Amino acid sequence: MSTIPPSQEQVAAAYQRCKKEAEAGGYHLNPDVEFSTALVASLLVNQQRYGYPACPCRLATGMKQEDVDIICPCDYRDADLTSHGACYCGLYVSQAVKSGEASLHPIPERRPSKREDRPQFQQPASQFRLGKPVWRCRVCGYLCARDDPPDVCPICKAKKDRFELFIEAKSPI
Repeated sequence: MSTIPPSQEQVAAAYQRCKKEAEAGGYHLNPDVEFSTALVASLLVNQQRYGYPACPCRLATGMKQEDVDIICPCDYRDADLTSHGACYCGLYVSQAVKSGEASLHPIPERRPSKREDRPQFQQPASQFRLGKPVWRCRVCGYLCARDDPPDVCPICKAKKDRFELFIEAKSPI
């Protein structure tokens, strides 16, 4: 299967959309526009290739359920930003990096190599009886209690498939 490289116009539009969404969520794109644009172009290639924007710095399987943790923004972004000032691929950076107060350095891979070793969030024991299930965004940790997860996370703009059931609904006593 061959992929057609995205046009410069498509890349520019996707970059602007990504930047706008990042800033609306309190995040920052790498200030090296050429670098960030190249990453966005690679996300578009992966979107075309796999049907989802897998991180271009990781090897995607082409099976969305196996790769859901590396769909941009990946599950590891926030932890990497906190620990290293940038995400693994360097698309997202901290305010300190953006302003030049801190510099970028190599980010260690935090994604376990085997699927079975990847973190599986455990449902916490609940002493409460909730009438609705609680859904958790795997990207930013946003929680919401409703019958189904939202179509888009209001915090990080991740899509519905990035949510997981965090606490099951229980019948009132």
